[in-house]
Amino acid sequence: MTNEITITRPDDMHLHLRDGAALASVVGTSASQFARAIVMPNLKPSVTSVELALSYRKRILDCLPEPKKFNPLMTLYLTDNTSPDEIALLAKNEYVHAVKYYPAGATTNSDQGVTSIERVYPVIEKMADLDVPLLSHGEISDAEVDIFDREEIFIDSVLIPLMGRYPELKIVFEHITTEQAVQFIEQGPETIAATITPQHLMFNRNALLVGGIKSHNYCLPVLKREKHHLALVTAATSSHTRFFLGTDSAPHERKTKENACGCAGIYSAPAAIEFYTEVFERADALDKLEAFASFNGADFYRLPRNEEKIIIRKQSWQIPGTVSFADGSCIPLKAGETCSWKIVGP
Repeated sequence: MTNEITITRPDDMHLHLRDGAALASVVGTSASQFARAIVMPNLKPSVTSVELALSYRKRILDCLPEPKKFNPLMTLYLTDNTSPDEIALLAKNEYVHAVKYYPAGATTNSDQGVTSIERVYPVIEKMADLDVPLLSHGEISDAEVDIFDREEIFIDSVLIPLMGRYPELKIVFEHITTEQAVQFIEQGPETIAATITPQHLMFNRNALLVGGIKSHNYCLPVLKREKHHLALVTAATSSHTRFFLGTDSAPHERKTKENACGCAGIYSAPAAIEFYTEVFERADALDKLEAFASFNGADFYRLPRNEEKIIIRKQSWQIPGTVSFADGSCIPLKAGETCSWKIVGP
């Protein structure tokens, strides 16, 4: 039995860090595990320009202790009013790496998102020309579409036409949740990849709905049936190079989760790598963890692989029941439960 593994320090290719006091509360937790992170731009106001992205990056770095080893990789929020000229500025900037596409109303802080993909074709054409990746929240936001079907319909109605029109465009299908999405990536060209979250690798929708609604397990896209959960585990623990780690860790203050209309988002950062390690151990695939967590994402984004290593040891510890968050508190994923692996050092 393996009791300790050493892997290259991983990257989080999908992370929400918030801003202000909330940012200061959470950024150190992710920085302690990851070398780099693709930072989401859905703040209020949204990060819609290179200038705003660089300002946000500085605020992130200002919250880190010295020496600053964590490298935030910034993104822009795609809106109906984004200019192709802004994409040209992005392509010249070493700190801004991609553009995030939220269908309007699809998830938290997505009200400024794209109302129709056709409206941003000129921007996407510029992205394809300049090799700028499009990061897609892969759901249809139409209220008439069943919430459990929104990812599958998104593939047919948005992704396939988009890829046909711009075959050179690099796309990251964020936080995939279905068997259909797995198959789409496996059968797709080298220009499309996908991130997978720890919650979607650990749970099916019973974790959200059985025994009462578990608001702290509510995220978008929502947890799906067991067959989809198993398909995601198989994909992540395979040798396929276009699946990689993206936590979608999204902290919210406790009172905004525990109310009549709790917001979407799961805060997994306090034990992110340990969660993935547990999944890979159960699948008898610990030898595949390093590629999924540390290599595949960097390779897709054409970033150099990290050189530093981390050690993860078979060691039981208790996930905190609550953590400080701005002026309140936040409940992390699997709060108060025992985790069987722990990062013990570089």
